[in-house]
Amino acid sequence: MTSPIRFLLNDTEISLSEVAPDDTLLDFLRLSRHLTGTKEGCAEGDCGACTVLAGRLHGGVLRYEPVNACIRFLAACHGCHIVTVEHLSRQGELHPVQQAMVDHHGSQCGFCTPGFVMALYGLWMGNPDPSVLEIETALQGNLCRCTGYEPIVKAARAAAQAGGQAMDALALEREAVAAKLAAIPAGADAARDGRRAILPADVDALAQALLDHPEATIIAGATDVGLWVTKFLRPIAPAIFIGHLMKRIDVSSEDIRIGAGVTYSEFSPFVEETMPGLVDYIERIGGWQIRNAGTIGGNIANGSPIGEMPPLLIALGARIVLRRGDARREIALESYFIEYGKQDRQNGEFLESIAIPLPQGARFAGYKVSKRAHADISAVACGICVHEEHGMITEARIAFGGMAGIPKRATAAEAALRGRPFARDSFEAAANAVAGDFQPLSDWRASAEYRQTVAANLIRRFWLEQEGEPVRLSRSVEASA
Repeated sequence: MTSPIRFLLNDTEISLSEVAPDDTLLDFLRLSRHLTGTKEGCAEGDCGACTVLAGRLHGGVLRYEPVNACIRFLAACHGCHIVTVEHLSRQGELHPVQQAMVDHHGSQCGFCTPGFVMALYGLWMGNPDPSVLEIETALQGNLCRCTGYEPIVKAARAAAQAGGQAMDALALEREAVAAKLAAIPAGADAARDGRRAILPADVDALAQALLDHPEATIIAGATDVGLWVTKFLRPIAPAIFIGHLMKRIDVSSEDIRIGAGVTYSEFSPFVEETMPGLVDYIERIGGWQIRNAGTIGGNIANGSPIGEMPPLLIALGARIVLRRGDARREIALESYFIEYGKQDRQNGEFLESIAIPLPQGARFAGYKVSKRAHADISAVACGICVHEEHGMITEARIAFGGMAGIPKRATAAEAALRGRPFARDSFEAAANAVAGDFQPLSDWRASAEYRQTVAANLIRRFWLEQEGEPVRLSRSVEASA
């Protein structure tokens, strides 16, 4: 029995019974609704020309975030309010963000402009007085090839100074929109041409759906699966969409426990609260749109050897809970990765939650090396966590991504540190030992020699950064739901 995909599109309620799992929001907007302000530039979530806002209820509170329509599947819009650039101007008057772009010459060819406007609109709504750094961070996922970014940043500042957030249409309509979204049933089940898209109403329904369809493609933020479709034309039916599930975050004095559906953006405030030294690492993962869609659990479960989160979480000693039906098992995160393309996950099993120990009193860091500073895939990613007592290293955990077919610990480098003084010579020994831990491949991102050099130098960098005071928690945090 089908249950339609339902969402709000600007000021229109949409209900669709015929939806294939690989139908994208971008195609629906342009081809079915003729909302052509949303552009296709890269079809992989890189350029931001397709940026729209997606509003979703979080604990009863309606929150809007910029996302990429090109890799946002239509089924994943269930229960959302999708806002396109056409919805900004009212009664023939430009929105303050649009007007600022005109006044400060923030557009030249204009192709990328709607995406920039929507990203800046999302920033304008949530941050009434952004710094230049915050503006640049918000625009990480938007590329401009002709105008340059200085006039766009000036436009963002001018829009902030113009204000008007309290009288913005989305602010005035928020209560009514929230009520409409709350009335949409949590689950949906649609299909087109026999290709089925399933949205479980809750985690128990997800567990049952995977028992019934163990061959299904599990889709959370689609920041990787989206490219399977747009770049490789890969079939993904049947598909089970889970981006709306497993959002719980619990913080204690010992650890952070997060649901696998928590996005980078949802996770970031908790990182800032408990492990502030890692904020920059998180904010270098994708652009803002990607961090609003991509999930921590998806980054792990996908099993990519260049995923950014596993090396960091392995270094921190994270554990994961896998569920099949009503049965659960907990394993160390590092044990989940077996070999390239193979993970310790059975048919019908899914990643439900992650427990991340807080590095109380430890020295820790996360590093990412990539061709671009932001919004780029890692050539090498690294997590380091070192415990010391009375100047002696008692425990060391060092993990790398991009150095092997799986995210993997540098056991020889760790052994070179344990029981030795927290001193330059110890870390120099570890840097030299890491050559025995890996035999990386050469590819278009980096050569094997470059990766080996980078891995050793990141250990040296850690020592240089830690010569001063150790990185410590900002303050103790009590458990919260």
